[in-house]
Amino acid sequence: MVHMTDDEFEELVQEALDDMPEQFMDDLENVAVVIADEPTDEELSRLDDEGHPAGVRYGGEILGLYSGVPLTERYYDDFEGGYPDVITIFKGPHERCFGSRDTIAKEVRKTVIHEIGHYFGLDDARLHEMGY
Repeated sequence: MVHMTDDEFEELVQEALDDMPEQFMDDLENVAVVIADEPTDEELSRLDDEGHPAGVRYGGEILGLYSGVPLTERYYDDFEGGYPDVITIFKGPHERCFGSRDTIAKEVRKTVIHEIGHYFGLDDARLHEMGY
């Protein structure tokens, strides 16, 4: 298992965000991207056997989670000044599931894109069709 420092993992997440097309980042409003070592019990309890519609799972682990209301389901007057949506990328599961820093970097990128896709209203089936 690869162990990364928090700074190294944060750098991978930032690189994934920096690689996102500008058109998507320009439309990403009021979204916090955070890193956590592990999902909380509450986050795990929201997942069913199929996985939460807004979470990335791999080998029984949850790699990332989108918490919020997708753009396609929003009424904008209700969201002005509201709490941000949150995309959480989990460090521990990435380290356990993938055997090299390069593979972790690739999977972090896929996870970030997947969770941003949920923000834009894409469901898991469509994201998987797209390779995320």
